[in-house]
Amino acid sequence: MNSTKVAIIGSGNIGTDLMIKVMRNAQHLEMGVLVGIDPESDGLARAARLGFATTAEGVDGLIRLPEFADIGVVFDATSAQAHLQNAERLAPYGKRLIDLTPAAIGPYVIPAVNLGEHLDAPDVNMVTCGGQATIPVVAAVSRVVPTPYAEIVASIASRSAGPGTRANIDEFTETTSAAITRVGGARRGKAIIVLNPAEPPLLMRDTVLCLVTAPDAGQHRAIRDSVEKMVAEVAAYVPGYRLKQEVQITAVPDDQPLQTLLDTGVERPTHQVSVFLEVEGAGHYLPAYAGNLDIMTSAALRVAERIAAERQVR
Repeated sequence: MNSTKVAIIGSGNIGTDLMIKVMRNAQHLEMGVLVGIDPESDGLARAARLGFATTAEGVDGLIRLPEFADIGVVFDATSAQAHLQNAERLAPYGKRLIDLTPAAIGPYVIPAVNLGEHLDAPDVNMVTCGGQATIPVVAAVSRVVPTPYAEIVASIASRSAGPGTRANIDEFTETTSAAITRVGGARRGKAIIVLNPAEPPLLMRDTVLCLVTAPDAGQHRAIRDSVEKMVAEVAAYVPGYRLKQEVQITAVPDDQPLQTLLDTGVERPTHQVSVFLEVEGAGHYLPAYAGNLDIMTSAALRVAERIAAERQVR
């Protein structure tokens, strides 16, 4: 079968790492064009050395390239604001867009949770690195018991947070919080990001806290089993993704004030589920501590592979 050619907009760390993943790991995709705005970027230089078409004139330069006609999937690894403009410019050409920014124009996609639901959407959103790491766990809990509230904390090495990440902190928290409910299944959600300045840089760490009504020991076992199964599903495409310790389920004290977190009328939770995760990068282009970037490129590649496979079957 013929592979689907892809273009990547963004020649920084994420775009360059994604390019290498397409080259090394893709079965249904073929690297076509790397797009940037800095003619001196390492990503563009590397792509040119590897024989791929490049442009430093952004999405307009991509559209002008003769290779553009053969592109089936376009990854956008720029910023939320830039994606709004890029999506508008590409809309008339019928390309499938995979958005690695928190712009959230299209439906949220977490491969381990809802990969098959939005394969025909023209523009799918990969939420955020924190969302890719934690929302599968929220979904794993929610499929066992109702989850009135879920909170996630994503801690990433400061050195792995580039200009795009830093410029999109607000979008990160808003998009991740929304996806906790829409994809994760929690009734309410909250997201926090921490830029850890430690040297040497630490691996990405994520904490997931879910308030649930699960007074039965059998439900506790089912929650643990569901989380462990979900972690294995994510690890199938992000090998450095793992539980840092066993899933903890603790009783919520009767005197703990929770009403500010919960909708009026929601049954009071009986237990808190605490899940602690670690994400180590594959080291394709980025250092191992940049698991936050690696999980985004790995998840995006997973989605593109499925889209391409579906296109080839049709």
